[in-house]
Amino acid sequence: MPKHLLAFFMLAAGLGGCMTVGPDYQKPKVDVPAAWPGASTEAPVSVRWWTLYNDPHLDLLIDEALAHNTDLRVAAARVDEALALLTVTRADQLPNVKANGTAGRNRFSQNSALAFPGFNPEYNDYTVSLNASWEIDFWGKYRRATEAARADLLATQSARDAVQLSLAATVTRAYFNLRALDAQVEITQQRVETRAKALGLEKMRFDAGESSELQYRQIEAETLQAKALLPVLEQQAAQQESALAVLVGRSPRDLMERGVDRGLAIEALIPPPAVPAGLPSDLLARRPDLYQAEQTLIAANARIGVARAAYYPSISLTGIFGFESDSLSNLLNASSRLWTFSASAAQTVFDAGRTKGQVDAATARREQMLAQYQGTVQNAFREVKDALVASRKSAERLSAEQARVEALRTALQLASMRYKAGESSLLDALLAERSLLDADLDRVAAQRDQLSATTDLFQALGGGWNGPAEKNAVAAKQ
Repeated sequence: MPKHLLAFFMLAAGLGGCMTVGPDYQKPKVDVPAAWPGASTEAPVSVRWWTLYNDPHLDLLIDEALAHNTDLRVAAARVDEALALLTVTRADQLPNVKANGTAGRNRFSQNSALAFPGFNPEYNDYTVSLNASWEIDFWGKYRRATEAARADLLATQSARDAVQLSLAATVTRAYFNLRALDAQVEITQQRVETRAKALGLEKMRFDAGESSELQYRQIEAETLQAKALLPVLEQQAAQQESALAVLVGRSPRDLMERGVDRGLAIEALIPPPAVPAGLPSDLLARRPDLYQAEQTLIAANARIGVARAAYYPSISLTGIFGFESDSLSNLLNASSRLWTFSASAAQTVFDAGRTKGQVDAATARREQMLAQYQGTVQNAFREVKDALVASRKSAERLSAEQARVEALRTALQLASMRYKAGESSLLDALLAERSLLDADLDRVAAQRDQLSATTDLFQALGGGWNGPAEKNAVAAKQ
């Protein structure tokens, strides 16, 4: 290719980066509080926040879920797709070069207008060439498209991170609920055994004529009530175990044949410490759904530039360089060279408002993404506020439920003593025992709710609070 044509290509490459149409992204201003009320510690917390509960079985379940959960696998595949689309979009900024080669045997009609005496109508044709085409990105259309694709990739990665965070929190809450149901089943079984013994003794007294049938039937009814509650709790525990197995991604065979291993009892699971001070300044960078919403806004903003570029002419360069001969022996000789170069420009003169409509649509989508981003920020702070309140109030409820159990346990002891001494009826002791059973079940539920409230808080904060989570290394290099 002649040197002046090569120089023109290089000049066009330099001019291609001179202008970029469309608005540059400006981060929206958000009115956030200076600090969270009630924050009390600045200790960092690992992004593997579930390890703070100190239950190795919970850790194994979450690791299993992160490795096998189908929703997370779908989210990871979407990241791969977005990375591939970014590669495709970025390729539009560069020339497209193809290598061609042909070999043919041809024959002209001897009766055509081009035929002449002595002309051989049959001939060979061999060609090798490089064909190049390039639409120069004078107006930044492809740069804006790449900017949008990069933001889409980061948004997709954040969506994957959000799925991962939600999955870990859901597995944690499901595990707490399973351990709570296990504890409630155990409490109810103990009550059934205690009442069965009392019923047996009362049956002996009734048969000996030492007690009335009314007292016997009352103890029998209380025993049957506890027995009726037990299968309900056992069914709920079995259903929760199956749901947890699905969450961690187990196969159908494992669902039927393999149970979920248990670790610490619900009473032994200790809630982690409170949240750090100075939280709001980090929240926007920590929560993956907020980062996803902002990257979606960046992509929508960049696509306004893509749409506006249609107002300007499209300038393209094409060129061919190669060799052509009727014989392979001299195909690569200097005399067999061929080349062609052309530049073209196309400008839309009339499109009945199509370009304006596309720009307006892109602008409207940007406004939609802006409103969604602002709504996501509002929802994030609402969730954190609600989780903080739930964490404090659930602790207060648990303290009250524990005190209630102790009071009712003492009341049952007194009622039993008074009944044995003949100072009160059997009904008083039965009512005290029933109240203690209800209180024990409520206490376990309160412990579960307190643990779940801390999990909600971790999820609302985007996981650990030792700084923004690092994004995928591949995306960081884009």
